[in-house]
Amino acid sequence: MSGDDFAGTALAQRLRELRESQWPDVHVTQAQLREAFKISVPLISSWESSSVIKIPPLHRLEKYARFFATKRSVDNGTARLLDESELTPDERDEHKKLLTELTKLRQAALRQQSSGEVFEPELAEGAHRRGPWHFPRGEPITIICSQIPEEDRARIPKADPANADYTELYRYSDLDSLFELWGHVRNVNRHSRAAVRTRDDLQSDDLTTHVVLLGGVDYNAVTASTLARIELPVRQVPDWEGEKGPYFEVETDGDTQRYYPVTVGSGDNLRLLEDVAFFYRGVNPYNVERTLTICNGIFARGVYGAVRALTDARFHDRNAGYLESRFGDAESYSILMRVGVQGRAVVTPDWTIDAFRLHEWPEPTNGD
Repeated sequence: MSGDDFAGTALAQRLRELRESQWPDVHVTQAQLREAFKISVPLISSWESSSVIKIPPLHRLEKYARFFATKRSVDNGTARLLDESELTPDERDEHKKLLTELTKLRQAALRQQSSGEVFEPELAEGAHRRGPWHFPRGEPITIICSQIPEEDRARIPKADPANADYTELYRYSDLDSLFELWGHVRNVNRHSRAAVRTRDDLQSDDLTTHVVLLGGVDYNAVTASTLARIELPVRQVPDWEGEKGPYFEVETDGDTQRYYPVTVGSGDNLRLLEDVAFFYRGVNPYNVERTLTICNGIFARGVYGAVRALTDARFHDRNAGYLESRFGDAESYSILMRVGVQGRAVVTPDWTIDAFRLHEWPEPTNGD
């Protein structure tokens, strides 16, 4: 077995080994782990697969370590997950040892999957967290951007194809977000094809890839039509003529809450102090085996803040870790957030700070 193969399968093999032979006289079934962990058998099976690598989040590995730290987890043939406070000193030592081992195997598998490098245990500890911008090796990605309206492009000489200095990128809105995300996605998915599209140049297969939508419902018609296909408690309302302008609306238990950006001045003197932005990750409604990610905001700097939350070198590990601990294996989730603006600079939102998060979906469940 090569180093790459080992890094990709060692965690799966170790999880299966724990279940089958941690205790010589007890064979733990996947159904028993389902009972203890409150998750599905297919999910447990996917973590043990050496053919299609699916890497569990850290909070699930902690449960593995706690479960297999003590044979009391299967007393009387009934599987249960003890609280950490119930463990004896020796069991706590075993829990710590198992969790350290599984964490290192996970980091090594993530590192290999991301870069194709050989497994090196001494380097695995420093591996970055993966997050929503990492996609399975070889699977194509399509970033679909907002497009500047034709009447606005008409005022930009280089946006006219008849102009000798025609520049294609003048068609795209949210260019800060596009440049930031395009570079990051290409860097961490070097073995996957990544394409950039607007609604006008979508190709037949684009919507069935891993799809990333940049921009809100007013400039990105694909965002508007796609959001109409999924059920969310959050809605973007482009009420530009309203007294307070556009906003995000959240419905919770029959109550409706509106979130507006913070501005000063008006007209040509309007200055943005704080935007409202939305990040969503879920199943692609056009292909359930691929993902849909949405980054939008009331203004362009909100879109940029949603993107930077998981690309900024100072925050991507922290925010990816927050998503992992908060949402676990949820197929779909979202965060509505504040994005601060200081002069021309966008302040990257730190999702671990409550003040940045305006709304999260879904709510926590008892099994998490």
